[in-house]
Amino acid sequence: MGFLILAIEMQAGDTAHFDAEVLLSLRSSADPDVPFGPFWLAGFARDVTSLGGTGVLLAMTLGAAGYLWVVGRPRAAGFVLLAVFGGQAISSLVKLGFNRPRPDLVLQGVETFTASFPSGHAMMSTVTYFTLAALFARDRQDRAAKAYILAVAAVLALAIGTSRVYLAVHWPTDVLAGWMLGGAWVLSCIVVTEWLRSRRANPPGREGDRPAPAPPPSPPGRTPGG
Repeated sequence: MGFLILAIEMQAGDTAHFDAEVLLSLRSSADPDVPFGPFWLAGFARDVTSLGGTGVLLAMTLGAAGYLWVVGRPRAAGFVLLAVFGGQAISSLVKLGFNRPRPDLVLQGVETFTASFPSGHAMMSTVTYFTLAALFARDRQDRAAKAYILAVAAVLALAIGTSRVYLAVHWPTDVLAGWMLGGAWVLSCIVVTEWLRSRRANPPGREGDRPAPAPPPSPPGRTPGG
């Protein structure tokens, strides 16, 4: 729902002022083409943004799926592949549908080739890291370990999305939309998977398999056959 509201407002132009203000706030006041901060921060941002690139996410996805297959968990491997590649398909289709131009207010920090809305880096880092985090956190009994795994995924997704705005290759609303759509897709995959797991563990009983109803209790003071 949040994604749809944001998309409607973006298309209506209601987010243009917010996008420009946030993007320019991250640039040098003396030269808007220069990112705000020390000279090394732009290089660090490019390192962070690469963690959401197609090559890195593909390698992590295939590596995790292969490991799950080797240890005898083919369903989990299939879940990872379906969630990540399904998310990539959704991201590409939505980008084509909106076809929003990239920011042109300042010089971009890295080269880009696709449309701007939603941010593919923000969406796919959310999908990939949270899919893997949810899968491996599920096997942990310690709540602190579960929380740590999910927190690492959240920090990575937030840092990657923020780096896209800092490098001026996305409007802030592109990144917000990517986080929203990615989170919604991961949650949907988890809910469906848990539902299927529950049905496998507790299949609906057949009519002939149901136990016969217990006989009604005898009236007080009487015994059967008396």
